[in-house]
Amino acid sequence: MITRPLFTIPDAPKGETVTITFEGQPMVVPDGISVAAALLAGGARDFRSSVVGQAPRAPYCMMGVCFECLVEIDGVPARQSCLMPVRNGMQIKRQIGAPELDDLNVGDHHE
Repeated sequence: MITRPLFTIPDAPKGETVTITFEGQPMVVPDGISVAAALLAGGARDFRSSVVGQAPRAPYCMMGVCFECLVEIDGVPARQSCLMPVRNGMQIKRQIGAPELDDLNVGDHHE
C-alpha cells in the first residue's frame, strides 16, 4: 500500500536523481539516499510482512539493527533497505514472509 508520505526529503539537493521501481510503480528519488528513505518519502507504509501472522512491517531503526526494513531488490530477498543506497533501475518488492532457502545449501552435509 502506498499512501501520503510519512517522511519527506526537505530541500533535496538539485543534484542527480535515479529512478527506482517499487511494486511496479516508478519513483524518481535523489541519488545517494537509502532505499528505505526513498520508499518512505514515496509513501510506502509497509515493506514486508512478518513470518508469523503476515503482519505488515516497516523500518524502525534505520541503521541495520532491527531487520524490519527487509525487501526484495532485483530478485534478491531479505535485503536491508536502510543500508542499501538507491541506484538507477532498481526493482524493489515487498518481502512477503520468510525468503525461500536455496535447496542446494540446506541439509546438504557430507561427512
